[in-house]
Amino acid sequence: MQKGSCLCGAVAFEITGDLRPAIACHCRQCRTTSGHFWAATSATDVAMRFTRDDGLRWYQSSDTAKRGFCDQCGSSLFWKPEGQDRTAIAMGILEEPSGLHVESHVFVEGKGAYYEIEDGLPQHQQFSGAEDA
Repeated sequence: MQKGSCLCGAVAFEITGDLRPAIACHCRQCRTTSGHFWAATSATDVAMRFTRDDGLRWYQSSDTAKRGFCDQCGSSLFWKPEGQDRTAIAMGILEEPSGLHVESHVFVEGKGAYYEIEDGLPQHQQFSGAEDA
C-alpha cells in the first residue's frame, strides 16, 4: 500500500495495487502548474481511497483533463484525464520510500530553457499513452 498527502494534510489518500513507473512531463501546462517539470505515477481510480479530501479541488485545465490540488496549501496533486478510470499522482506527494523511479521523459520539446535533461533516460516528443500520464 502506498500513502500520500498534500503539504498541509487536507488531502490524504491510500493506494492499493500496482502503480505505473514514474514519467517526467515537460509540457508547458505541467511546468506552469507545478513550477518545474512534473513527475507522476498513475493508479486506477478504484485503487485510490481518500482518507481526507476536504481540501481537494479540481481545475479543468483543458478539454481533455483536469488537475487536482489542495485549496488550503496549494499543492499540485493529480492529473485526471476525462473519461478514464486512472489518475496520475505527483511523485512528490507519495510517502518514501515509494520504490518507484522515473523511467522516461515526455513532451521534451516543451522543456524549460533553464535546464537540461541529462540523466540518460529515454526522451519522447509525446506520450503515446497520454490518457495515462
